[in-house]
Amino acid sequence: MIDVNELRKGVTFELDGNIYKVLEYDHHKPGRGKATIRVDVRDLRSGTRLKKKFNSGDTVQDIQLTYRNAKYMYNDGELYYFMDVETYEQPALKGDVLGESARFLTDEMEVKLTFYKDEPLDIDLPTAVDQKVVRADPSVRGDTATSVTKAVTTSTGLEVYVPNFVEVGDVIRIDTRTGEYITRV
Repeated sequence: MIDVNELRKGVTFELDGNIYKVLEYDHHKPGRGKATIRVDVRDLRSGTRLKKKFNSGDTVQDIQLTYRNAKYMYNDGELYYFMDVETYEQPALKGDVLGESARFLTDEMEVKLTFYKDEPLDIDLPTAVDQKVVRADPSVRGDTATSVTKAVTTSTGLEVYVPNFVEVGDVIRIDTRTGEYITRV
């Protein structure tokens, strides 16, 4: 068992038969009374996002997760298929479970799969990915006095705001934690 005061972003726990991953954490201590812990969580089996509220002193079931290195292979519209680099097994995850992480996936990308009792639940992406720009708004001539940005779309459909000099065909590096542009490669 784990005390709810120890919940932080990224912690995974079990409650009422469901497995949740903490996305946001807020500890609220009123002037009088018990503290409350509010967390935004994602159900790792269904992909739904929920808000949970706990009283200080409550406990949730801690779970043991295992991790395996895998390569992203392809998707069929609903499922995303990966290949375990050691066993060559091909576990699949639903697009709903992956959420926004699916937009960062490119062919042959190395990821870390999260398993609970041989059930694939989630992926850990590298901190940065390189993607090719396939659509970019035109630059405005003479607009260089300030740091002007424009929207571009990458090969996976991800929309990112980049500096004005980035054009179609450029490869850019994106931070997977924030979804922001880092540099042109």
